[in-house]
Amino acid sequence: MVRVIDPLAFARALVRCPSVTPAEGGALDLLARTLAPLGFAVHRVTFSAPGTPDVENLIATLGEGRPHLVFAGHTDVVPPGDAAAWSAPPFAGEVIDGRLVGRGAVDMKGGIAAMVAAASEFLAARDLKSGGTLSFLITGDEEGPAINGTQKLLDWARERGFAFDHCVLGEPTSVAELGDTLKVGRRGSLSGTLVVEGTQGHVAYPHRADNPIRRLARILNHLYARPLDGGTAQFQPSNLEFVSIDTGNPAFNVIPAKVEARFNIRFNDRWTPASLRAHIEAEIGVAAPVGRWRVAWDPTVSECFLTPAGPFTQLVSDAVFETTGRRPEPSTGGGTSDARFIKSACPVVELGLVGTTMHQVDEAVPVAELQALTAIYRRILERYFAG
Repeated sequence: MVRVIDPLAFARALVRCPSVTPAEGGALDLLARTLAPLGFAVHRVTFSAPGTPDVENLIATLGEGRPHLVFAGHTDVVPPGDAAAWSAPPFAGEVIDGRLVGRGAVDMKGGIAAMVAAASEFLAARDLKSGGTLSFLITGDEEGPAINGTQKLLDWARERGFAFDHCVLGEPTSVAELGDTLKVGRRGSLSGTLVVEGTQGHVAYPHRADNPIRRLARILNHLYARPLDGGTAQFQPSNLEFVSIDTGNPAFNVIPAKVEARFNIRFNDRWTPASLRAHIEAEIGVAAPVGRWRVAWDPTVSECFLTPAGPFTQLVSDAVFETTGRRPEPSTGGGTSDARFIKSACPVVELGLVGTTMHQVDEAVPVAELQALTAIYRRILERYFAG
C-alpha cells in the first residue's frame, strides 16, 4: 500500500532544511527517504569542478519502458537575508494566515512537494511497474554557478542509459494566478566585457592623452541606437544591456588608460551565439573604426530554445484547465532556468507556483495554491500514463 504524501506537510519539512547553495541542508536526504518507500530507485551524485564548491544532486526513477516523464527542480535556495525582517523564521516552515512562509516555499520546494504528493496519489491508485517510467531529477546548484548540477546530472543519467521523453520543470512560472502561464521556451543569454584602451595622461593636457571613455561613449550610443531585432512570432525582441563601466581610476585629474564595460544580451531565435558575437563586434567596429578595443566573451552561454506546441503541451494545458478552469498562456519570457540544459535531452515545459516574493523576505505560498498545483500535477501524470 502506497502512503499518500500530504503536500503541505512535506513542503514544510523541505523548507525546514537550510539548503542555501551549495549546502544540501538535509533536503535531498528528506527527498530520498520519502521517494524510496514509494518504490523509487534513488541515486545521489556529487559533482565537482575547479574553483566551485562540490554539489550533491539526486535522481530517482520508478517503472520501466516508455513513455518516460521526468520532473526536474532544485532544492537549493538563495540566502534569506535579514532573518529579523521575516514574519516567521525563514527556515521554520510556519503557516501564517493560510500561507506557508519560508525560504524556498515558492522557489521551489513547494513545487517539488506538490509533485511528490501527486506521484504518491497517482501510485496509490495505479501500478507503474509496467507501462512507463517516472523520474525526479533534482539539483542543488540552480541558484549557484549551475556548473555541478543539472547538466552534469543529465550527462550522468545518459551514460547509464536513461532516456527521457518529456520533462515538467517546476519553476514558479505562474504570473498572477496558478496555471496562467506555461513556459515553453526561453531566450538565450550571452555576456561579455568590452575593453577599450587609450593613453593615460593628465586632464590638464588632454592633447597628450587618449581618453578611452570618449570612444566607449560612441560605442554605447551606437549600440543602443540600433535594436538587435523586432522580436519573432514566439519571442520578444532581443535586448542588450550594459551593466557596469569601470576604469579602476581613483583620481579626478587623471585620464585612464583603459575602460571596461560589462554587458548581457538576451536573444531570441533569430540569433545563435556565434552570429550574435560577430554582429556585436562588427557594430563596435563601425562605431570605433580607430582605436584599440576587444570583447572578452564569457564562456557561459545559454542558447535560445522553444518547445513547439503539440500533444505534450496540450496535455499539460488540459491538466491545468481541468483543475483551475483557465488555459495557460504559452510564454518564452523571463530569465534563464535549468530548462536550458534539459531541452537537449527532451522537450520541456515549465509549470509551477505563482512566482512572487521568490527572493525577498517573507517568501510564501498559499496553502490552497500548493494543493491546487498538486492536483494539476496528478492530472498530468494520469493523462501522461493513461495508455
